[in-house]
Amino acid sequence: MAPRLRISKHRVPLHIIGRTTQGHLIAITDVAAYTHLSTRDIESLGRELDDIRADIEESLGARDAAYIRRTILFQRTLDVASRVLLAGTRSKLGWAAGTAALGFAKSVENMEIGHNVSHGQWDWMNDPEIHSSTWEWDMVALSSQWKSSHNYRHHVFSNVLGEDDDIGFGVMRVTPDQPWERKHLLQPLQNLFLALTFEWGIALHGIDMRRGKDEWRAQMKALGAKAVRQGFKDYLLWPLLSLRRWRRTLAANSVANLLRNLWTYVVIFCGHFPDGTQKFTADVLTAETRAEWYLRQMLGAANFKAGRFLAFASGNLCYQIEHHLFPDLPSNRLAEIAGRVRPLCEKYGLPYNTASFAHQYGSTLGIIHRLAFPDGFFEPRRSAQVAPMRPRRRAARAAARRQAAA
Repeated sequence: MAPRLRISKHRVPLHIIGRTTQGHLIAITDVAAYTHLSTRDIESLGRELDDIRADIEESLGARDAAYIRRTILFQRTLDVASRVLLAGTRSKLGWAAGTAALGFAKSVENMEIGHNVSHGQWDWMNDPEIHSSTWEWDMVALSSQWKSSHNYRHHVFSNVLGEDDDIGFGVMRVTPDQPWERKHLLQPLQNLFLALTFEWGIALHGIDMRRGKDEWRAQMKALGAKAVRQGFKDYLLWPLLSLRRWRRTLAANSVANLLRNLWTYVVIFCGHFPDGTQKFTADVLTAETRAEWYLRQMLGAANFKAGRFLAFASGNLCYQIEHHLFPDLPSNRLAEIAGRVRPLCEKYGLPYNTASFAHQYGSTLGIIHRLAFPDGFFEPRRSAQVAPMRPRRRAARAAARRQAAA
């Protein structure tokens, strides 16, 4: 076993990490060399992670099944209760409370239920109602299209430039490896727009533009049908059922969807964009072993610190590192898994990227705004007017002044 090592870009040979045009060291081309781990060490790490997976899989049972069923019951009860509150009160306070509860119910359905069920985390139960092949979540995106773009392209090729479409979601520059263009000056506004309309961003992100025209049209048609159904339910059916109070219901549904969009956007953007999350070139995919894939996931993801409530509200994506190591293991086990993964990082001298929720999102915002400008834009520039004088010239000028005074 290799001794503990602290990862430092300055100690890594330059051919191991890609360069930008400004000479910054960014994308990793050789994960093993970057981490200073031998092939033997990496395979040993992989076996230990496989052991964690095996232990969790063997212990899955009634407690876990009860957790997801309680979560679904809680979410649906909260959804109904929020609508009863909206319908049964006339005050602004009642509307605000009902809308907030509805927004939270939608967030739980999206994060802790829809996202995780669609990952197949509960397929082992063989319950046709809680299965990745049958679950359709409560937003405009189609689960089937999302599973293709997210479960495959994002989780298999995580943070690999040119392969993982989640790097900037195709509309933003989040690493200097992406060439700067003038359109990126609008990136801060794009980021805000994406946050407000995040369910639509996810929906369109699931459309694979690389497929043939016929396939692309079929995907768009299916997405359009889902969007019509979703819009009918949220913005027509529920308001109509409210009769004369339709405006109150329409406003509540609109704001609840907006709250859900903002929350899911913030949580997801804390996963791969904060400082310390690494990007990779396609070179790392050449003959990549399972253990090397594990290592890439650990370097490319970031956690944020959370108590039980925040963990639940975020769909347990506060454990993004563990989720990327084991995307199909139940979310209620990620805290337990984290208790074993972090010591492994210390044992092998690997970074474990975690910080407060505010810090991780603030770091992400800083990167998004900084990379809206060309590389080097914020680097200090030495002015010719204040260039330091050489000692000989300084002495010569002092002598000239003394001679002039005499």
